[in-house]
Amino acid sequence: MPSPTAGTPHPPAFGPLPVRRAVLLCGLTLAFALGALPDARAASLDEIKARGSMTVATEDSYKPFEYVENGMPMGLDHALLAILRKDAPFKIEQQIIPWSGLLAGVAAGKYDVALTAAVITPDRTKSLDFTMPIAESTQYYAVRADEARIKTVTDLAGKTAGVQAGGASFTALADLTRTLEAAGLKLGPVVQYTSYPEAYQDLANGRLDYVVNAAVNLASLVREQPKRFRMGEAVGVPAYAAWAVAKGNTALLDYLDAFMVRVRADGTLYALQEKWLGTTFKAMPDQPTR
Repeated sequence: MPSPTAGTPHPPAFGPLPVRRAVLLCGLTLAFALGALPDARAASLDEIKARGSMTVATEDSYKPFEYVENGMPMGLDHALLAILRKDAPFKIEQQIIPWSGLLAGVAAGKYDVALTAAVITPDRTKSLDFTMPIAESTQYYAVRADEARIKTVTDLAGKTAGVQAGGASFTALADLTRTLEAAGLKLGPVVQYTSYPEAYQDLANGRLDYVVNAAVNLASLVREQPKRFRMGEAVGVPAYAAWAVAKGNTALLDYLDAFMVRVRADGTLYALQEKWLGTTFKAMPDQPTR
C-alpha cells in the first residue's frame, strides 16, 4: 500500500489536526460530519408498513459487528438482523455500504435504519435518534506488538494516529487531547481513513504509531493477529454503540426498541455478544447515553 498522500485538512472543533490521507466525502456526508444536514424526510413506520418494505444500511468492514467474509455478511449486527427479519410485518432490504455515507444516508431518508454499531456521540444525536445500545464502545488505542515506546496514554503525545473519517475514533481525539494537555503534552499528526483495514495495514507497516477504535473491535483484531498488534488503554470517555434512525422518527425508533427489549429479556442479545464479541455487556443502560 502506498504511503498516505497529502490531503485537505479537516480540523476538528478541538484544534487543528493535519490529515495526511485524502478522504473523499460527498457534500452530504461532510455536512453530516459537521453537524449541519439539509432538511430531509425519512419514512415513518406507517409508511414503511404501507409500502411493505424497510431498507437498512450496514457497514461492509467493521469487524466483529459487520463484515463480509467469503461473500457472506457476518457479525453481531447481521445476526440480530436475521432475527428481526423473522417477525417483521414487512420485507427488510439490506444495503451493505462503506461507512462514509451510512449515517448521512439515514439522516437524509435514503435508508430507514442504520443497522450498524454506531457509537452514540453528541454531534450524531443532532441528526439521528438511537436505539437501546447493543454494546459498549469506549475508544481505545492499539499499537504494533513490538512497539516499545508506547506503554500508556501519555506516550501517544506527538505520535501519528490513525482514525476513521467521521467516526467515533475521530471524535474521541478531543478526550485524548484534553488528557495530553493536562500533562503538558500535545496530540501528534492524525491520518483519517475510510475503512479500518487500511489503517491497520498502515499501522503494521510503520506509517502510523497507533490506531484508535472501539475496545471490542481492537480486541478482535488482537485475538486474530497477536503477533502484529497490541491493545492499549482507553483514550475516550465510556461510550455505547446502537442502531439509528432519522431524528424524530419516533414510531420506528419505538418499534426497534421493542425488539431490543425482547432480545435482552430472553438473553438472545447476550448470547450473540458472547459469540461475536467474545464478551457480554449486561449492564448497558436502557437509553442512549453519551
